[in-house]
Amino acid sequence: MLKKLLAIDKKLLIMIGVFVGIIVSVVTVKTFAYTDSADFCQSCHIMTNVYESHGDSTHAKLACSDCHLPHETLAGKLVFKAKSGIGHVYYNTLGSEKIPEVLLTTEDSKKAVNQNCINCHESTLDNVSHDAKDSCSSCHQAIPHGKGFKTEDFYKPPKSGELLDTKGGTMNNG
Repeated sequence: MLKKLLAIDKKLLIMIGVFVGIIVSVVTVKTFAYTDSADFCQSCHIMTNVYESHGDSTHAKLACSDCHLPHETLAGKLVFKAKSGIGHVYYNTLGSEKIPEVLLTTEDSKKAVNQNCINCHESTLDNVSHDAKDSCSSCHQAIPHGKGFKTEDFYKPPKSGELLDTKGGTMNNG
């Protein structure tokens, strides 16, 4: 077998190698792009209302991964994505009876989301005081997912002095 392989013209082997490399690269890039998309994320039934609410928001043109995955390094993003994916596969197959009614982000995901908010809205942060907040979502939790994700308190008028006490947002004391 090795003798037959060595007998093939080296130029042909290089061309075959380059062609296979191009195919593998394209498939890999397309796969990563698809698994970053909202269409892929909503393919699990548990994500239907999340997907629909995101489509009604001001962030509808963003991919899920734009907000929910870290972007410091490609390796970090892929490891985070793999860990998250393993959890999602578990819940949607073996642990489907344990799927919670309300999806809550993990601490690592909260950090990634908050950092991505800061990265995209850095110019706003430079112009508006946000010093009293724990995270972007402590005040803006309904922004990326629009209708259906606003808490009951969002629709209530503020009590007298409430905005001054919290500097325009809600405080997360625990």
